[in-house]
Amino acid sequence: MAEDVEQTNGTAGFLFEMGMLKRAKRSGWWIAGVKDPETIAEHSFRVGLIGSVLAMMEGADPAKTALLGLWHDTQETRVSDIPHIGRRYLDAASNEKVTADQVSAAHPAVRAGAQQIVEEYETGDSLEVICAHDADKLECLIQAVEYREQGCANVQGWIDSSLEKLKTASAQALAEAALNMNSVEWQQTYLR
Repeated sequence: MAEDVEQTNGTAGFLFEMGMLKRAKRSGWWIAGVKDPETIAEHSFRVGLIGSVLAMMEGADPAKTALLGLWHDTQETRVSDIPHIGRRYLDAASNEKVTADQVSAAHPAVRAGAQQIVEEYETGDSLEVICAHDADKLECLIQAVEYREQGCANVQGWIDSSLEKLKTASAQALAEAALNMNSVEWQQTYLR
């Protein structure tokens, strides 16, 4: 019984820790001059949605792809959002190791499930993993387009690096479409 309480408390503690993602900013955007960048949770939410859309377009499992996208940055509660330039100076623990620590006191099914999701995202090669990685890059590209519209001129590097890393035809096509429209153009479909 005491073990059940400890595991329940450990699982609840993990959920509180994930709430930090709603407060933690994606710090790489500060380099581009974005004064108030989106949070890690905001990024991960759209990665999950984009991932499910890409999976639908590519014939993969949308639910699995969305799950991979939602979990892909959960480790940043412990190691922060380290911009790519900063990574060359740091030796960070693997995402798998961070996740194992994060869920070490959680219910055994949560421990096993979380570790499996993160390991698959980090090392897998299924179509769902490819779509989830593309979703992460496509979300960054779309966010850069939105920041550029808001007057941040130094985002082209994020657009270019995201675009060159896309693997699926669907992600490449969506990126091209996003680059050739503005962020509120979607309304015109419904306002005609």
